[in-house]
Amino acid sequence: MTKKSSSFIILAWSISLIATLGSLFFSEVLNFIPCTLCWYQRVMMYPIVFLLAQAIILNKHSHGALFSLPLAATGVLMAFYHVLLQHGVISESVSPCGQGIPCSAKYIEWFGFISIPALSLIAFFLIITILIKVYKDEK
Repeated sequence: MTKKSSSFIILAWSISLIATLGSLFFSEVLNFIPCTLCWYQRVMMYPIVFLLAQAIILNKHSHGALFSLPLAATGVLMAFYHVLLQHGVISESVSPCGQGIPCSAKYIEWFGFISIPALSLIAFFLIITILIKVYKDEK
C-alpha cells in the first residue's frame, strides 16, 4: 500500500462521510423531508463510509475501492437523473416520487444551481474519480 493511495482513500472516505453527515443534517436538523430519489442516493452513499473505513483500517485500499465503486456509480447515475428532473429536462411524470415530497422540490439552491442532488452528484463523482485512482495505483 502506497502512502499516496492511503491519502486518496482517506480523501474518498472523508467525502463520503461529509455527504452522509450533510444528508443527516438536512433531514434531522433542518427538517428537510427526503424524496424517494434522495433516499435511493442515501442507500448508495451510506455503505461507502463503512466500506472505505474498513479498507483503511485493514490496509486493503484496492478492495475498498473495488467494493465501493458499484455503489458510487449507481449513486452518480441516480443523482444525475435527479438533477435533470429538478431542472425540467426530464418530466416529473417519469419520477419515482409519486407520493409525498416531489423529486423536483428544491430545498436549497446555492449560486442559482447547486441543489442537494447536485451536491450528491459532485460527491459521487469525486469518490468515483478518487477510487479509480486508488485501484489503478494498487494494481
